Amino acid sequence: MIDRDRLAHLHERELASFASRNPKSAAAYAAATHLFGKVPMTWMNKKAGGFPLYLAGARGNRVTDIDGHEYIDFALGDTGAMAGHSPQAVVDAIGRRIYEQGGLTTMLPTEDAEWVGAELTRRFGVDRWSFSLTATDANRWAIRLVRALTDRPKILFHSYCYHGSVDESLIVVGPDGEGMSRPGNVGAPVDVTQTSRVAEFNDLEGLERQLAHEDVAAVLIEPALTNIGIVLPDPGYHEAVRELTRKYGTLLIIDETHTFSAGPGGATKAWGLDPDIVVIGKAIGGGIPSGAYGLSAEIADRVLGRTDLDLVDMGGVGGTLAGSPLSVAAMRATLEHVLTDDAFDGMIATATLFTEGMQAILDELELPWAINQLGARAEYRFVKPYPRTGTEAHEAADEGIEDFLHLYLANRGILLTPFHNMALMSPDTSAADVEAHLAVFQSAVRELLNR
Repeated sequence: MIDRDRLAHLHERELASFASRNPKSAAAYAAATHLFGKVPMTWMNKKAGGFPLYLAGARGNRVTDIDGHEYIDFALGDTGAMAGHSPQAVVDAIGRRIYEQGGLTTMLPTEDAEWVGAELTRRFGVDRWSFSLTATDANRWAIRLVRALTDRPKILFHSYCYHGSVDESLIVVGPDGEGMSRPGNVGAPVDVTQTSRVAEFNDLEGLERQLAHEDVAAVLIEPALTNIGIVLPDPGYHEAVRELTRKYGTLLIIDETHTFSAGPGGATKAWGLDPDIVVIGKAIGGGIPSGAYGLSAEIADRVLGRTDLDLVDMGGVGGTLAGSPLSVAAMRATLEHVLTDDAFDGMIATATLFTEGMQAILDELELPWAINQLGARAEYRFVKPYPRTGTEAHEAADEGIEDFLHLYLANRGILLTPFHNMALMSPDTSAADVEAHLAVFQSAVRELLNR
């Protein structure tokens, strides 16, 4: 349905508008000569406009750039700011730690940590928690623990999953149905098939085929794929995964870093899942670097009962700044006062308005695109029906349309997640914000279709 010449023409128009609107951001980017890739972190180069917008400030679900433009922010730091930007309860907790109590990092525990652990147990069900600064680190440390417990070398993933920059996870299903390195993988220490196995999401036959080798320490999965669109599980899929892991003596790790959007206890609680280990990060710190992994009591006791494992020095589990007083104070404030059970009710209701509004536009314009919702987040894909596997979702990507829509929206004061078409609702996101997005999106698509 898309006239590619028209798409190219409209994209060029939006590029010119973006450059005209943002001279200060353009100048700042041009002057960045001491940064690798010209940005503080290379992912910031994922930009549709030729240069990134430079931040002046952010509060709630609003971002302001250095050219003075305000944006409704549906990206929210790609989940890191799901609580909203600088939520007051978190700012207050950080302020108390900095100005009143002191001790940003000390290698000493605080009483807040036990509160956070108890709250995470209430939400996710697993019994014992340890903290990190990122979910990537939490995943790495969980992987080390399950390998030690099972004496098995491999971890199984879903194709096109997202677990941060964990080396083992950069594996996809190849044309022959077996694992291969994900294209673009940088500096792999070894061939990823030496450390990992892979199956497509929703493919129980493929999963069992890989587990039957009996060399998999754990299956590490997102309950729904989230970085390649939102790929939802088929009915009964997770129950069957749990049954297969037990059949083959394999542990189950669930990474809730993005699927936390499903509810206050993520998909684990919302869908009644039964993992051995849960990993979470980003959002629970309200913008302060934070992550955690939780173990079932059985797994925790097995690990602590091993006298040959060094968990307090050089065992490869932990980091000097992990569980710091600042990080833990931010986690407590976020969980206690911001991302509460009631807040999730409102966020999910707002995401439902977003999804229903988008579906109405797609239906009205007879677009062969689809949208999925996972609690407080929603994402559309340029194919219909919505993909069931990571590979199908990857093949449905259309960078040309995606860049045009991102640029069109940004030029009219709306930000989506730059890596894909994900919109996330914070406690501050309103129905009016959703309506603003729907109006601009509909205008963009009508122009694209010349209607």
